[in-house]
This record gives sequence, C-alpha cells and structure tokens, in this order.
Amino acid sequence: MTEAIVSPIAELLLGKLGSLAYQEVCLIWGVKPDLLKLERTLKTIKAVLLDAEQQQLHNHQLRVWLEELKDVCYDAEDVLDEFEIEALSRQVMVNRGSITQKVCIYLSWPESVAFRFTIGRKIKEIRERLDEITADKAKFHLTDRVDNRSVRREREMTHSFVSHSEIIGRDKEKKDIIKLLVQSGDEDQNISVIPIVGMGGLGKTALMKSVYNNERIDQHFDLKRWVCVSEEFIERQLMISIIKSVTSQNLNEMDIDQLQEILRDTLAGKRYLLVMDDVWNENVQKWVEFKMLLLGGASGSKIVVTTCRKRVASIMSTTRDGNGYNLKGLSFESCLLLFMNCAFREGQEKHQKLVKIGEEIVKKCGGVPLAVKSLGSLLRSSTDETEWKNVRDNDIWNLVQNENDILPILKLSYDHLPSSLKQCLNLCSLFPKDYQFSDIELVPIWMANGLLRSHDESEELENIGTRYLKELESSCFFQEFQQLGCYVLFKMHDLVISMSNNECSMVKSPSQVISKKVRHLSFVDTDSIREGLPSSVSCLGFHSYEC
Repeated sequence: MTEAIVSPIAELLLGKLGSLAYQEVCLIWGVKPDLLKLERTLKTIKAVLLDAEQQQLHNHQLRVWLEELKDVCYDAEDVLDEFEIEALSRQVMVNRGSITQKVCIYLSWPESVAFRFTIGRKIKEIRERLDEITADKAKFHLTDRVDNRSVRREREMTHSFVSHSEIIGRDKEKKDIIKLLVQSGDEDQNISVIPIVGMGGLGKTALMKSVYNNERIDQHFDLKRWVCVSEEFIERQLMISIIKSVTSQNLNEMDIDQLQEILRDTLAGKRYLLVMDDVWNENVQKWVEFKMLLLGGASGSKIVVTTCRKRVASIMSTTRDGNGYNLKGLSFESCLLLFMNCAFREGQEKHQKLVKIGEEIVKKCGGVPLAVKSLGSLLRSSTDETEWKNVRDNDIWNLVQNENDILPILKLSYDHLPSSLKQCLNLCSLFPKDYQFSDIELVPIWMANGLLRSHDESEELENIGTRYLKELESSCFFQEFQQLGCYVLFKMHDLVISMSNNECSMVKSPSQVISKKVRHLSFVDTDSIREGLPSSVSCLGFHSYEC
C-alpha cells in the first residue's frame, strides 16, 4: 500500500515563504499579497496533516485527498523555485556588471512586468487549487496536531565498523560458518561455494563481516576479497572489484580479456576467500561463466554468498544439500538484549514498566535484528510510558502479513521521525541501490535543497546536516559505514530504500528532481566560476572515493 506523506514538503514551503530574504524579494516583485494568502492556507492545512497521514491507513478517500494535496505542493514548490531563479539570475548579473549594466538590469521593465504577470498568474492558480482541496478537509473531521518530534542532540554517532560486541546472539552461527570455511573442501573441486540465506534484516552482512575479520580466517587464507554484487550481476564490474589494489593500472580502460588475465594471475595458486554480498542473480549461465574465472585458486578456496533468495542458493551452492547455510531469526533473549542496548543509554536506569512493554514490542519483531534495533533506537532515551505503549499498540502491526514482511515495522520507526528528517532520508532513496555516499557529499545536497532547518538561527547549516546524519545513522536507516581516510561512507539498507520508494511516496521522482533548477554544483579548481554565484547555489569540489 502506498501512502502519501505531505507534511515535510508543506513545512519546506512554509520555510521558504517565511524567510526574511524571500519576503523582501516578493515585495520588490509585487507578488507578496498572493504569497501571503498562499502561506495562510498552507498553515491552515498543515495543522491537520499529521492526523490525516495517520488516518489514511484506514481511509482510501483520505489517502486520495493527500495525494492531490501533495501534487499541488510540488507544483507550488516549482513555481516558487521559478520565481527564486529569476531573482537570483538578476542578482548574479548585478553582482558581475558595471554600474551602467546594473541600472539597465533594474530598469528592464518590459521583462519585469511580463515575468511578474506570468508568475502572479501561476501563484493564483496554485492558491485556487489549494483552496479547493482545503475546503474538502472538513468532511474528514481531522484534528489539529503539533509535531513535537525533533532531532535529538544528545545522540552519539555509533561506531563505523562491525565489532564483535555488536553481533549479539550469533556466536553459534559465527562458529558454524568459520568451521565451514576452514574445513577441507570437496576433493572433486578446488573451490566450495557456501550461500548464507535469510530474509532481509536478519544481519547476514554484519555476521559475515564479523567472520571475514576473524583472526582464524586471516591465518587460514592467503587472500581475501569482499564484493557487493546486488541486483545487477555484471561480470566486468565483479572482476574489477576483486582485483583492484593488485595493480596500479587503470582497470576501467582494460578490455574483458585483459581483466580475465589479471584476475587469474591474482588468484593463481592462492587459497582465497571471496565474499559475494547481496546476490540476486538467478541466471545460471551468468554464474557458470563467472565461476570458471575463479577456478585457478588453491585447494580449499571458498566463496561465500549472502542472499535473500533460496533459488540463488540452489544455483550457486556446492554444499551437499544444495541449500547453503540458512540463517534464522534471533532468539527472544538475544533480541531483548539488543533492544535494551538500543533503547537505553549505558548507565541509564531501566524502568520496570518500560522493560515490560519493551518485551512485548520485541515479541512482535519476529526475531529480526533490523526491526529490533530500529524500534529500540526510536525509543532511545524516552521514559514516557505512553510513547512506548503507542509503539506497542500501533495499528501498523496489523499489516505484517507474514514472517518475511518487516517493512511495516520499519515504517513505524519512520513515522516517528521529525518531518525534516523524513525529507532528507527520502531524498537519499533516489540514489541507486548499494550506492555509497559520503558525509561531505550528502550534507551539501541537503543544504542545496533547503532541507536543513533549526530553531537556532545562528547554527551553521553544515552542523545541522551532520546532526541529521548522526540521527539517521543511530536510527538504523543507514548501514555499511566505512572509513576512507578523512571520509566516511554510508549506504541505505535495501529494506529502507524499498520502504521509502513503495511505502512512503513523498519525494519527487528522479525526473522531477532533475529539472531546470540547479541547486548543487561540483567543481574542480574553478574558484573563478564560483565568483558571483548566489549563496543558495552550493558548490563542492569533486572527490573520488575508492569503494
């Protein structure tokens, strides 16, 4: 079921309309009265949005109403951006021009009058559409609600790498997998393929990272490689991922034959471990062809495949049963420990009533660590018994149809995010699956799209963005953190992307985002280009990341 989330975009529009700089420009262009009316209507409708967004779960008409409202809000944003672009373009010309040119720009009345007429008509059309939608809200009997949720300042950034202490309740599984890896392989072949199979959110990747970095594994294998495969099983990219760092040559410029030769040389005579993380490919021929390139290693070489699909395991596995290692859900005791570690700070008193409610919440998570961590992080530092009960008794639990459906649970955690964080998170869902983004890359994009807001006007936008990033990380919406020099790389969990795209369609499609509006530019050694650009256009030097 697709839901319409409108409150973040409405808040963004109100932020634009309420800014002092924007009001000054509106006054110059003579459109302030119309925009004031638009602002009043938005404030009226925003007051009931939180109630509407929760009730749409059981009311199809209300969901349709929210969809119509969302479309109008996006159109309003486009009109305001068009207005802003015109004002900024004139500002750039004024900043770069001579005194005579500046006078000519300000005195170009035919253009100004024509633009003012056009933009005024568009604003009026938006306001009339919004008024019609606002009039319909009465039939839904919505109540005013204030969003008191905010980004918590006291949260600390969690550690960027998987440590032994973070893998709770998986000691047996870890020992089992290590045993499979170090034991002798099938004498009929020099390489064994062991799939680790389980539903999304069980922690397959985290478990394998713990195994991959184990000292016993380091001592047993001559060579280790980790590649993220994802949905596209592209032979060339996989080869480059396996052999990178072996040669200083530019692998991207090599043809397939050259890459095959280097790959075979890389693996020749070595007992290697290759982890192929997140495999979806069910094309038998593709796997057979790629496997042929991996046969040059020494006896005892192992390939571990993590996958959500049993068919993938049956295609790739060399285990006797052909099914690989099936990862089950965590025990209730382990889940409860994980939940409490996330919900309470170290040394914080654990109120018995909250612990009891927490136990009931954990039982509903079905042994899925991602769901447990997400809800534990949601309630972190809260001692409000009512808030804990609201999570336990939320209607969203009724949508969990089977043990493989944890999206509603993640949605519950998502619903409790402040609207500003929802917009930032959903912008990230437009990145390709498994795309790794850095903190210095993401924060300027949020800044350029006007998504960073704070009650403290003196706070730097970069600091707000960093705080947002820490909050999303500690709430388990980001994963696969990696330190590369002075950069930190992040990745959204596949299930979070699915939730953002399917469950909460509140962001524009890529075609809507990539429009005539330029808000973020990346330059290399081009300080001269930056001169004269308005501050609302963010610029960031180009960086390359070795992932």
